[in-house]
Amino acid sequence: MKELCEYSKQQQILRAAVHRRKHAHEGLCSGLTDAEYNRMVIRQKSTFSKARKFTHNRMWRETSKNYSVEQLKTIVKS
Repeated sequence: MKELCEYSKQQQILRAAVHRRKHAHEGLCSGLTDAEYNRMVIRQKSTFSKARKFTHNRMWRETSKNYSVEQLKTIVKS
């Protein structure tokens, strides 16, 4: 059993050394290239344009309503 534990410990040390050599960069890391940067897609909030749509469409359908500045501020907050 002692030999098995020693063998297991040696294999773990060997695997760790191989992993370190495989992933060592020797300080050669750099940023993304333009092509790599342009390939990245980052999702944004999907509901950020609803306030603009309301103020450009539905708010002006009823011409009898005159919104005050305070009402417009509460619309934007909601």
